[in-house]
Amino acid sequence: MGAVNDLSLGAVFAGTVAGTVGLEEELVLVDRGNWLPVGAADLLADVDDPRIKPELPACQVEIATAVHQDPSAAVDELRRCRSLLAKACDPDRAVIAAPVHPLIDGPVELSATARAGGLDRRYREVIRRQLVSSLQIHLAFGDAGCTLAVYHALRDLLPELAALAAGAPFAGGRDTGLCSVRPVIAGQLPRQGVPPIIASWAQHADDLEWAARGGAVTDPSEWWWELRPHVRFGTLELRVLDVPATTGRTGAIVRFVYALAAGLTERHHLGELPAPAPTWRIAENRWAALRDGVHGELLDLHTGVARSTRRRLHDLVDAAEPYAPGGLDDVRGLLDDPPVDHFRALGPRRLVPWLAEAFGA
Repeated sequence: MGAVNDLSLGAVFAGTVAGTVGLEEELVLVDRGNWLPVGAADLLADVDDPRIKPELPACQVEIATAVHQDPSAAVDELRRCRSLLAKACDPDRAVIAAPVHPLIDGPVELSATARAGGLDRRYREVIRRQLVSSLQIHLAFGDAGCTLAVYHALRDLLPELAALAAGAPFAGGRDTGLCSVRPVIAGQLPRQGVPPIIASWAQHADDLEWAARGGAVTDPSEWWWELRPHVRFGTLELRVLDVPATTGRTGAIVRFVYALAAGLTERHHLGELPAPAPTWRIAENRWAALRDGVHGELLDLHTGVARSTRRRLHDLVDAAEPYAPGGLDDVRGLLDDPPVDHFRALGPRRLVPWLAEAFGA
């Protein structure tokens, strides 16, 4: 991993352009005959675009956008990349955005890459069970102290964001009873879920070095927390979101997260952000969020009082709206008519063809 120290980390996070954003999303190639996953290597070769890359499972691809000043521009680029993938598919195949494939519950073939081989040797069958797809949002703040402060503020809000994006009720052709089973599958790997409190960049540098020294973590990308400081890009990478079925829904969520971060940045500069909450309290809310989505309740991290998740998110949307040109009514629409309810009405077998048709929307 190379030597890491607090001074170099601070410089990485201070060296970004404040207010910029980049996106990544994971997608799955399926066969239209049986709607099961199929290998994507030939599709990637046909597309031949550096923004569209192989992922760990052989059937999965990743789109990574450029860095943008405007979150809507980042979503537009994502939409164009989806269009490239859709056009490259032959009539027998389709690409879908599914946090968990509704019909799969078990190991899948991995890509023929050195990274996949190395992870397979270290994590065994567990790594072959990771056909999970998320939307990842990279946020830059141009200031190391601000980055760390907003990290802790967003960390407190991971359950609310998970509930908003929850869209994976099925696995193996059955309803799991959860609004998102993706975190349960991902949680079979280490360094998942709610990330730890980072007292300082010096402490974070020590943690990175400790894990690397004995070979437990050979690359920073294996810090798979649902929110992490990305030590290569100098961003906060939000990883808690289920990948949305459509870029319309992606746009709503991205603009909300971007506005939320802008508001938290302002509160940091005013000295108004609270101290970080204990990890286990956030994890308790996270479990409620993946179980019930916006239909449930979350506990106040300080008082323990239960409150409607939907109401909590409506309040967050109201607070973020001044930082979102054009407003956030589309986010309110996701709260009042959550996509996971539509998915459940379709059922696991009808959902996959619906995801294929909705892919370009």
